[in-house]
Amino acid sequence: MSIKRASATALFAVISAFAVFAQNPVLSLDQCLSIALDKNPTVRVADMEVERMDYSKKDVLGQLLPAVDFGANYSRMLAKQVMYMNMDAFGGAAGGDDTAADENSSRNNGIKMGLDNSWSLGFNASLPVIAPQLWKSLSISDAQILRSLEASRQSKQALVNQVKSAYYALLLANDSKEVIKQSYDMAAFTYETYSKQYSLGAASDYDVLRTSVAVKNIEPQLMQADIAIKQARLQLLILMGLDANFEFDPATSLREYEKEMYGTTLALTNDYSMNADLKLMDIDTDILDKTVSMRKLSFLPTLALSANYNWTAMNNGNPFSNLRWNPYSTVGVSLTFPIYQGGRRWSQLKQAQVQAAEMRLQRDNLERSVAMQVDLAVDNIKMNVKQIASCSESVKEAERAHNIMEQSFNIGAASYLELRDSELALTQARLTYYQAIYNYLIANSELELLQGNAPVEKYSNNK
Repeated sequence: MSIKRASATALFAVISAFAVFAQNPVLSLDQCLSIALDKNPTVRVADMEVERMDYSKKDVLGQLLPAVDFGANYSRMLAKQVMYMNMDAFGGAAGGDDTAADENSSRNNGIKMGLDNSWSLGFNASLPVIAPQLWKSLSISDAQILRSLEASRQSKQALVNQVKSAYYALLLANDSKEVIKQSYDMAAFTYETYSKQYSLGAASDYDVLRTSVAVKNIEPQLMQADIAIKQARLQLLILMGLDANFEFDPATSLREYEKEMYGTTLALTNDYSMNADLKLMDIDTDILDKTVSMRKLSFLPTLALSANYNWTAMNNGNPFSNLRWNPYSTVGVSLTFPIYQGGRRWSQLKQAQVQAAEMRLQRDNLERSVAMQVDLAVDNIKMNVKQIASCSESVKEAERAHNIMEQSFNIGAASYLELRDSELALTQARLTYYQAIYNYLIANSELELLQGNAPVEKYSNNK
């Protein structure tokens, strides 16, 4: 286990231990990201893919090294080969009739060749000396390892974006519930006030009913807020790779992010050079270019060395008796010059060239799309900052208006409808304010993903 993963695991162990003694542990965004980068299966699979590609490179490298095999073979002769001899070449007249008789016998019966049992065992070795395609495939393996590393970085960048979005959604749900709860408390207080006045004969039955309806109208909103909190928390737990029953509370609120938004906005750039999709496409283009070169090298000859050292034995009857082993060894050179293979090599070369050309066109189109998205994201963030400033001012004005109306209502200078209108306006202003901050944070996270500059190392090392 790496130091980074060990630190994240230790962090989760501390949080789990704390959960035994506390009702709900408190997790910051950085802590959630640290746990997610350690526990999320998608990231772990991406890291394992890097390891797999490293072994793939070693596999290719092994093809350039000597290959040594040991083998053994046994065969049993079922029907021996028969050889017939033509004695005419030796002057068949010599020897008279007896010679002619022997010749006729040889022609009819023949001579059986070979023994019943045949054994062979030994070592065989081969070494490629000139193998252009293998050499080029080694560089392709290096590029594939780089691609796996970039794909792993891409998955981590995407996970950071998803965790941030889920965390911000949880903050929005919590703050929205708090706003609705304040509205509910105000409505409930007004209802209790009218109920007491009604019991004393100072308020009408209509006033009690109207305030009671106002309270009941807010109750469904509270239940929806609870559902939204539960959904956001479950989504975050899934991304963190934790059990759905794990309870925790966020360490901050949306209002806290307003303090740093101006400095963050001033530091924004339109640089997208670290975009993961573009970098992956660059690596894919490089792999295809190397593939084209490898296809061209398939027209070149290959040279290999071979050597073997074997022992053989043959006998009749019992295969394990009277064996006499005889060693023999050879050394050879094999030169292969490809001449014609039905046009397959040429077709493969043209196919790789077309794929490389397609990849370049796709890369240009993707770059234009990313550049446009980055520009729009930056403009959207700046617009959100202005909206937050406007909403913040609106909340202050709504609070002042509500305080004035509340004081007027207490002295009988304003009606309940006017008070209720000011409460609704204040509630709406607060909800709009939190929604604006949420939109700003989501836009920032999306820009971070587009630019590919999320500080993954910072979250991995967070303790």
